[in-house]
Amino acid sequence: MNPFDTFLINPILNLLLIFLKIFQTLGIPQALGLSIILLTAVVRLAIWPLTSTQLKSSQKMAALKPHIDRIKDEHGHDKTRHQQELAKLYKEHGVNPLAGCLPLLLQLPVFFALYQVLFKVVDFGRADFLTNINSKIYFPVFHLDKVPDTKFLIFDLSSKPNQWQSVGVLILLIPVITGVLQFIQSKMLAPQAAPAKVQKKETESGDKKDSMEESLASVQSQMILIMPAMIAFFSYGFPVGLSLYWNTFTIVGIIQQYMITGPGAFGKYLPKKWQKQSLTKT
Repeated sequence: MNPFDTFLINPILNLLLIFLKIFQTLGIPQALGLSIILLTAVVRLAIWPLTSTQLKSSQKMAALKPHIDRIKDEHGHDKTRHQQELAKLYKEHGVNPLAGCLPLLLQLPVFFALYQVLFKVVDFGRADFLTNINSKIYFPVFHLDKVPDTKFLIFDLSSKPNQWQSVGVLILLIPVITGVLQFIQSKMLAPQAAPAKVQKKETESGDKKDSMEESLASVQSQMILIMPAMIAFFSYGFPVGLSLYWNTFTIVGIIQQYMITGPGAFGKYLPKKWQKQSLTKT
């Protein structure tokens, strides 16, 4: 058997069906949608420490950028000295440049497994749906005897926004909401704009450096718009159940990010009392 199925996909699927069975036993309506939300929140909370490490590391690296730029200006011509000064800087501030990458890499299998689980669960059109799902359940008590109710709020979890002509125009709200939430999180990932500095007389090399930095900033600004648009486009062709998972994941991520690093560049859209400042010191 595939180890990925054994250690990630099947356990997550079983947890989802446990939640579903509990809600059904309690007579709570729209149990499948609530189960997807609860499962997504539980998985998000389970990887909370990894995400926190990643966010804190990114925050520290952003705070050190002026020092890194200074070292590059002073020792960029000497690679050995440049690396030595960077290592010294990281040691002084307790920063590990790889600390932000490792947690993200560890989270990717969980993201993929959760996506696969939700994709299996909302694939109600398959003739062998019940057989396929029940074959992966550990305990017979959690077996499904029928396809669960797919209604959640005013939508059907198996419907897709690109079917709006047959299911109703309101379903187009799903990709819009998905794109907006993704924009908020992307904007929060961008650092707050630094106060403008007094301009000095620029040399030719300084002009090139500023031009490169402006180009990178322009690309970053464009990606903040492009990524949400891409996610919204994917959501347009995905079942609502998958968008429910993605949006729950994003909302919990926004809350976590705000608690740890503040609103970032999105802070300018918030009231002053919510413009939480980073407490990380350098």
